[in-house]
This record gives sequence, C-alpha cells and structure tokens, in this order.
Amino acid sequence: MTAQPTSNLTETGATKRVTNSQRMAMPEGPSIIGDVLQEPLLRGRDVTGIEHLTAEELLLILDVARRLKLSKFDATQTLFAKGQTLAMLFEKPSLRTRVTFEAGMTQLGGNAIYLEGQLGIRESISDIGLNLERWVDGIMARVFDHETIIGLAANANVPVINGLSDQEHPCQALADFQTLMEHKGTYKGQKLAYVGDSNNVSNSLMLMAATLGTDFSLACPANYQPNASVWLKAMKRAEQSGCKLMLTHDPIEAVTDADAVYTDVWTSMGQEAESEKREKAFASFQVNATLMSHAKKNAIVMHCLPAHRGLEISAEVIDGPQSVVFDQAENRLHAQKAILSLVL
Repeated sequence: MTAQPTSNLTETGATKRVTNSQRMAMPEGPSIIGDVLQEPLLRGRDVTGIEHLTAEELLLILDVARRLKLSKFDATQTLFAKGQTLAMLFEKPSLRTRVTFEAGMTQLGGNAIYLEGQLGIRESISDIGLNLERWVDGIMARVFDHETIIGLAANANVPVINGLSDQEHPCQALADFQTLMEHKGTYKGQKLAYVGDSNNVSNSLMLMAATLGTDFSLACPANYQPNASVWLKAMKRAEQSGCKLMLTHDPIEAVTDADAVYTDVWTSMGQEAESEKREKAFASFQVNATLMSHAKKNAIVMHCLPAHRGLEISAEVIDGPQSVVFDQAENRLHAQKAILSLVL
C-alpha cells in the first residue's frame, strides 16, 4: 500500500492552524523568566482574593504572566514547579479553570490532581486542609462559599489559591487585566465598564481597577447592587490610586466613553432557580451594538465565559471584531502560571 502524505487538512478540507508544533527548549542566551524562582514577594502566600493583594503584588503577577506568555517554549519554566503537586478541588464544573491550572502545572514541571465534590460534608474543611498539606505543595479550590477558601487557607500550611468563590474570582481578574494591557497598553487612564450582575467577577474587577488606577463603572439593576463591604474597600483603594468609581442603574451612563465593556452571565451556578426572574430584571442590560455605540470606537468587549448569546450579550458583539473574550480565556493560563510560579 502506498503511504499517504500527511496533511493538516480536516476531513471537510478546512486547513487547521498548527499552533503547538514547537517544543520547549532551554534558551541559547539569558532567559527573561530566569529570575522568577528567586522572587520572594509572594513565596508561600495564599491568593484568596484581590482584596488581599497590593498594587506591587498585582503588578508583579501581571509582569510574570506577560513574560511567561512571551516564553511559552522556554524550558526554564519547567523548574518552577519541578517535583511539586497541586491539589485542585472543584465544587463547580469547569472548562477554563481546570484546563489552565492542570496544563499550567504540567508546563511548569509539576503535577495536578483533580478532586470533585462538595467540600465539608464527608469531612470537615479543616481536616481536608490538614490532610492535603501533608501530601501536596499547593491547593487550588473552585467553590460556592468563600468561607471554604478561608477555611482551607487557615488550616493548610501550603499556599491556597482561590479558583472561584461566591465573593471573588481573582484569577479571572488577573487574566482580564493582562488582556486589557495587551490591547490598550496601560491600566492608568482607561475606563472599564461592567454591565450586568454584581457578582464575584465584578467584585474582583472593581478591586483590581481601584488598586491599579483604572476608572471603573458598574451598571446593574437596583436590586442587584454590589456587596457593600467590597464596594467600600474599592472606594478606599480608588482614593489612594486616584481613579474614579461609578455605580449606576443606567447601562448607557456606565459605558459612555469606555475603553472596555465587560459583562457576565445573569444567572451564576447555584442561582438556576432565579433564572426567569433574573432575565426579566436584566433585560435592558444586554451588551449589544446599540449599547456599544456609546463606548469609544476602539473599545474592546470582554466576557469571562461561558456566555449566553442573546441574553447578557448579543452574538453580533461577542463574535465581532471588538471582542477579546478568547484572549481573556488564553490569559487564564498565563496569569495562573504566574501565580503558581510565585507562590509555590
């Protein structure tokens, strides 16, 4: 039988982009990530939320994330988690969080263990933490209740990373600000507008914007305002950084002259019983072409995914030229690799 030539054509004849053909190798000269293992600022620390990180610490994570992205094939990074294991605890299903943390640990020379199920039922949160610290070098948890993150951090003598809780989503915010920097070149003087449900994502975004000096506006229905404690913390940080925070119930007011417009699902996991009520409450808060016409002409559109086209965002906008949602998704990998590289 005659051997058939290899091809990157699919069965339908479409050409697939070959993006992973290159392999890691040690650089011929100095590595731009060569100093990461010696960086002490966050070593051994928990990352439970943006509220516990300073501007210096946030900028360090973002800088390392940028350099790791540029050094995708630099084998220097395989030393950053060599011989180390990350326990990944999931109470909620995930695509981006699981794949990016597991792939990230692999690329850093380590290993990740996936554990799924509700925490604190079969065994107490404290006992879970006290057990895991004997076996692994770090814990990432994606949970419903933020107190679960706090309980793990209080009882495990290894770094605990918040992969998502009902109060914050710090890894997402870090990836989002990496994306904002890539497309806008700066954080200062930019206006980030968030339209929709005041949730864990908006909490982390407003805290990060306030810390780094990014103007932030949030538009939501009157009955879905942000957590008062988080808002007050953001206001205090905004006073220090010199940025402006706005809370409004008018989406147009929020997005006017915005450099980036962000939205998220109206009904988060665990709120499914409220979906019909929420769809009615948020009907006028859809990010669509009409709303985007009030933002700057070169504004980018952001969404943490998964998205529901036709609800919180129109298909025309999320699939249009202003959308950077898959850049955000890609940067989850790099931002989380930066966290792992700095804390483990």
